[in-house]
Amino acid sequence: MPRTASPRSVSLRLAPLVLALASAAAGFAHAQGGSVAAPPAQVRPEVDKAYTQLMAAPAIQKLLDAVKADHDRSVEDLKMLTEIEAPPFKEQKRAEAFLARMKALGLSDAKIDAEGNVVGLRKGTGNGPKLLISAHLDTVFPAGTDVKVKERDGKLYAPGISDDTRGLSVLLSWLKVLNDNKIQTVGDLLFVGNVGEEELGNLRGMKAIFRDNLDIDGMVGLEPAPDGTVLMLGTGSHRYEVSFKGPGGHSYGAFGQVPSAIHGMGRAIAKIADIRTPSFPKTTFTVGTVGGGTSVNTIAPDARMAVDIRSDDMAPLLETEKKILAAIDEAVAEENKRWNVNTLSVSTKLIGDRPGGRTQSDTVIVEAATRSNAAFGHKTLLTGASTDANVPMSLGIPAIIIGGGGKTGGFHALSEWIDVTDGWKGAQNSLVTVLGLVGVQGTSAPLLEKRPPRKN
Repeated sequence: MPRTASPRSVSLRLAPLVLALASAAAGFAHAQGGSVAAPPAQVRPEVDKAYTQLMAAPAIQKLLDAVKADHDRSVEDLKMLTEIEAPPFKEQKRAEAFLARMKALGLSDAKIDAEGNVVGLRKGTGNGPKLLISAHLDTVFPAGTDVKVKERDGKLYAPGISDDTRGLSVLLSWLKVLNDNKIQTVGDLLFVGNVGEEELGNLRGMKAIFRDNLDIDGMVGLEPAPDGTVLMLGTGSHRYEVSFKGPGGHSYGAFGQVPSAIHGMGRAIAKIADIRTPSFPKTTFTVGTVGGGTSVNTIAPDARMAVDIRSDDMAPLLETEKKILAAIDEAVAEENKRWNVNTLSVSTKLIGDRPGGRTQSDTVIVEAATRSNAAFGHKTLLTGASTDANVPMSLGIPAIIIGGGGKTGGFHALSEWIDVTDGWKGAQNSLVTVLGLVGVQGTSAPLLEKRPPRKN
């Protein structure tokens, strides 16, 4: 049974957002499919107590001042890392630069693991939980993209500068201020710059992290998001590459003797287009790309398409996948029957597998983020998307994605930008969320529960 707040617990009145922030948050939520749950109206007493203690502690106020003071230096890290291209599967140069900064800021044992993730452990005082804090190294942009940072109208423009290089620079800032101010957390902080979040990276970096670290108790990931946003739902997805093969032939001379790979694919696409999916949990599909054939006067010997299937719940995703695969087989059978042959064949290859999951809104990690947001004057908006948090969510490990500060836009476009004015405020907010979860020696106890190590 999930733990719930006592009836005697104090209801937290979450401060209303200013209009501009509300508008930005609504836009982000709409892009991800809207609000997925109501935020906690109240939090359990121990959560309220922990954040009250943290915000009243002189050492924590000094730490937050240090985050503000480190802002300009952190922006230099942001620019430096942004200008090192990191296409999917080619993140090594950025990983090496991120590792060098981690070591320079005090994590001398940090390393690049076998998958390409940068991993460094900042140990707590002992017997506390282990919290993964992460941002992804890769961007969607191919090698050769101009990633030079350009400044105009108070904004920094460059592909990948907000998604997710800002998250990397915030992690480095946290590491610096925690070490400079000798803050001892009770729990361990596992700092990670991971690979494989974008495109067909297939969450390979995060899958490796959780395969190799069976004692992680929770995750807080950083992604571009308006202040107050807490992502707690992981949209699962399967992607297929589908290839149709036939003998081919002359469009006139071989007509009636051989099936067309493109016609077979067309039949499949028409059948797929007629599949119905539930609106809740939101479940979607699309044939995203098509190709094939050799010339206008050739019966196509080959055709190919890529299919994307997504859902906020794995059961309807798998049911939709089953219908789509059946539709493809039926289409091939119909194309062969049309010409009384059996020479058209099809093969399917799973090229994307992102497990889905959810962190319930009444879990302590969501309540912690909600309470921290309230301390900084922000109303919480609970959202969902496909992110690195999908992996721990699918394993039943509490995980959320929050913002690192700054206003952002143009994701996945060459015109991507970030306005880092007052971005330190978001970095403060998210750091306080993290500190409440792992606890601070002499100030607050950890809120995150220490779990038994998982088994492979």
